[in-house]
Amino acid sequence: MKSGTRNNAVLNYNSLTEEMIFENNGQKKAIGTDEILLVDTVFIQDRKFVALNGKFVELVFHSKWDLYVEHKCKVEEQGKPAGYGGTSQTGAATSVSSLYTQGRVVYDLKLPDDYKTKPYFIYWLKKNENLYKFKNMRELKKLYDDKKELYKKYLKLNRVNYQDQEGIIQFIGNMESN
Repeated sequence: MKSGTRNNAVLNYNSLTEEMIFENNGQKKAIGTDEILLVDTVFIQDRKFVALNGKFVELVFHSKWDLYVEHKCKVEEQGKPAGYGGTSQTGAATSVSSLYTQGRVVYDLKLPDDYKTKPYFIYWLKKNENLYKFKNMRELKKLYDDKKELYKKYLKLNRVNYQDQEGIIQFIGNMESN
């Protein structure tokens, strides 16, 4: 906590609702938006989460610059049966970002068999006290517009995949050190 006290609890991050969930007397509850302001850091095993813009994000690299990952998730219907044993979401596609009942978020939820989760994430780069958000490699490229040649050279020599956090960390480290 920002006050210096430590609280131990069973925690997990719900990427669908984008909330830190804890167990209290057998019930799963979320750390509320007011309480987030009081929290300094959440540790789940060897992972470190901090509050950023009212949400918890994972700090994956800290140095002269910081890299955060905002974990998100979509729930999608797998689709209706189509010809040749396939499925189709055309016309009947449904995407669910949150599941609510009577105004409360549902946590103990088993998804029906015809739904699947699709995790994704957004990076946040903090350097020189400025915060930059990027959702793909094209947006990352814009952050280094002044280093176009270095950017191209690095990508030519190294395959950088947006989904590979270590690759992104190494890439940004190279850009920041040159």
